[in-house]
Amino acid sequence: MQHHNLPTEDLKTYGIIDEDLTFSKKLSADDIQKFMSGYTIVADNNKNRATFQLTDNNTQLKVIFLERDKSLSEILRTSKEKVQYTDIKELTKSPDKWNIEKKAFIFDKEHGKIVEFDFIKNATSLTAIIADKKDMQELNRYKIELQKLKNFLYDKIDQYPQIAKEISNDIDIVSREIGSVNNISGDEKQMAKSGNSKIELNVNDKDLYEDANQMIEDEEQQQEEKRKFKR
Repeated sequence: MQHHNLPTEDLKTYGIIDEDLTFSKKLSADDIQKFMSGYTIVADNNKNRATFQLTDNNTQLKVIFLERDKSLSEILRTSKEKVQYTDIKELTKSPDKWNIEKKAFIFDKEHGKIVEFDFIKNATSLTAIIADKKDMQELNRYKIELQKLKNFLYDKIDQYPQIAKEISNDIDIVSREIGSVNNISGDEKQMAKSGNSKIELNVNDKDLYEDANQMIEDEEQQQEEKRKFKR
């Protein structure tokens, strides 16, 4: 692979390529190909997260540092017991971002793995999986997190007028999911009053996580595909 235009010193600094200018063995051939095509590499370490993206015809490396409110090891450990919610904030302010992402980590018992969902990009899938748990306490926890995100976004509209439309779109997504949660809660309460606690959801229970993962993959292909690169 040709490297003469790549920012090799920066790539070596972050361990993306080695001293002999070959890509790290922690990256698959598919990861490398997509990285060279403009996709983003995501590196996680405890509370810290960094994203790496080649720009300007692969001559520059864009690096963004972020921080979680919880360590990744804690999230992975406790998510096996219940859904974990976490905020990821960008450490350096940017004029075209509002510097936060909200994530949910859910343990997929059937496949024995933990799946990460973004509150905005994977909103429909996340709500369906939370609802499928048929746990009012968990549903209320999720609603509280949605409301926190909505309040945060409202606060940012005046601060970032240049991207107010994009923030408004995200608020619409969050509001829609809050409405869905309210409908589910109302249906479940009505079922309980009538003596029938079984509630049928408009989701494919058997393939729920497969459907969610496919939706995530499709969304990321349309925007930017994130690949884990642990150092």
